[in-house]
Amino acid sequence: MTEQNFVDTHTGQWEDIEQLPGTKILSLAEGVPQGSIHKLQMAAGTVIPVHFHPCDEYVYVLNGTIETGGRECTTATFWCTPANTKNGPHRAITSV
Repeated sequence: MTEQNFVDTHTGQWEDIEQLPGTKILSLAEGVPQGSIHKLQMAAGTVIPVHFHPCDEYVYVLNGTIETGGRECTTATFWCTPANTKNGPHRAITSV
């Protein structure tokens, strides 16, 4: 990247994740080695099963409540999961 890039998250193009009904993703940056930077929406009741990522994962809950790793995480919670570490399941208690 050779110049600043701006994404309006209010008007950006959200994409449904077909393998995970109830989820939508908005890409915020490309070109991150083995990963991505994005905003994720989950409808209440949606579950993302246990999975692994090839890179560290950083999550900040903007609003709502999600349960992960046996912990209930509310608005303003941040967590990090190291690469290749069991991740989830993630269950949206409210829309997040």
